[in-house]
Amino acid sequence: MHAHAVRVETHLGPGLPGFNVVGLVDTEVRESRERVRAAIINSGFEFPAGRITVNLSPADIPKESGRFDLPIALGLLLASGQLAAPADESGTGPVAPDPALANLVLAGELSLTGALVPVAAPLVIALSVAREAPHATLILPAGSAEQAAWVPGLRVLSARSLADVAAHAAGVCLLPDAVPKPWPDAVPMPCLSDVRGQPGARRALEVAAAGGHSLLMVGPPGAGKSMLAARLPGLLPPLAREQALEAAAVAAMAGLPDTLTGQPPFRSPHHSASVAALVGGGGRPRPGEISLAHHGVLFLDEFPEFSRRTLEALREPLEAGKVVIARALRSAQFPARFQLVAAMNPCPCGWRGHPVRTCACSPDQVARYAGKISGPLLDRIDLHVTLPPSDPEWMAAPPGEASDPVRARVVRCRERQLARQGKLNAGLAGAELDQFCAMDPDARGLLLQAMRRLAGSARALHRALRVARTIADLDGAEALAARHVAQAVQYRRAGV
Repeated sequence: MHAHAVRVETHLGPGLPGFNVVGLVDTEVRESRERVRAAIINSGFEFPAGRITVNLSPADIPKESGRFDLPIALGLLLASGQLAAPADESGTGPVAPDPALANLVLAGELSLTGALVPVAAPLVIALSVAREAPHATLILPAGSAEQAAWVPGLRVLSARSLADVAAHAAGVCLLPDAVPKPWPDAVPMPCLSDVRGQPGARRALEVAAAGGHSLLMVGPPGAGKSMLAARLPGLLPPLAREQALEAAAVAAMAGLPDTLTGQPPFRSPHHSASVAALVGGGGRPRPGEISLAHHGVLFLDEFPEFSRRTLEALREPLEAGKVVIARALRSAQFPARFQLVAAMNPCPCGWRGHPVRTCACSPDQVARYAGKISGPLLDRIDLHVTLPPSDPEWMAAPPGEASDPVRARVVRCRERQLARQGKLNAGLAGAELDQFCAMDPDARGLLLQAMRRLAGSARALHRALRVARTIADLDGAEALAARHVAQAVQYRRAGV
């Protein structure tokens, strides 16, 4: 997400003809020699004779992909003297729009005809330029430029060929400013009124949405766990523009198509997903499902069916909000600030505790099933909710409360948190808990007594305190009362 600036240096010297690209480049970059040669000739220029050396600086950062074709070709045209800005009418200087070419940032792959091919992850490039060099002008191929133009405060120019970029650099014909694609409209989301019954789980879902808390739902098959999880994004407010751009940039880094929707992403990987698929990795590190759920929801259905190693990899990202993929030659950091929603059955057959169906699992099977989820991981999940079996009478009952009024309460609650502390309650830590989670004496005594009886850790106490703060915010209360703490502690009693 923090792209490094690469300076493309071109040297044209005497000697036997040769074309070398240096600077810890990958095969894709080395192959640019042939693309650049053909593109320059087919664009009406002369390929320079002599010994050509192109250096991509800094040399200790690996470079890959064909996005360096355009700056390499432009550097060759400048080094060979084929680009010279014409004088204006007064004869005092060039008419080029940029006083110095160093103020240009270029990226684009060249076809053999000289046409520009869209590059991958243009939003990542644009966000990095806007952050590191906000006064620079970014030139990208048409198609990529329209996406990069979403980034506010950055000038993006759209080019279709090497000849167009050369004419712009020479001041002959200026490139047009990229016109951003229309900001996407909201996509209809599943409504909470589709879920009949389950008032306790609906309340827990609202609390989780209001404070950004993680949630574990335990219940028999057909109790509504998956339906509830799928409706959580519809309870969340639309993403701010910066958040939407970050989420879309992560998706582009993973090779997904343009997924900018302005709404929180919802990812639901299959339980056979590997550690690399969930957390990220590979020879060239790519983001995993937890990063694709950045600013959104990660739903893990059949929670114990994931491998133990895969689940344990969630522990650090849940705390840090990011994941670092370390390899021998490089490391990559991806954002991973997501809401975890997990669902599981109470036992392998799913009918343990059911009033009608008989459970066929032995105590050892139940223990092994629940033991697939470690205590430290459960400790990092804020809300634990046990869902009762679905009642046939619920089907005849009128629909429950819809998503719109619940989302309105969630938005008000989040605005209250952001105005008070600048972050959601799920992110409170350390001294912030003492500052923003003031309790009356009854609430403090109840919390300490409950933590002793439940043998809770310090992390569990802090998470219960954050949930209590959210419940109090939903009630519009400044201080935490005993009823807020009691409800938060009830959510810490796992049904596994």
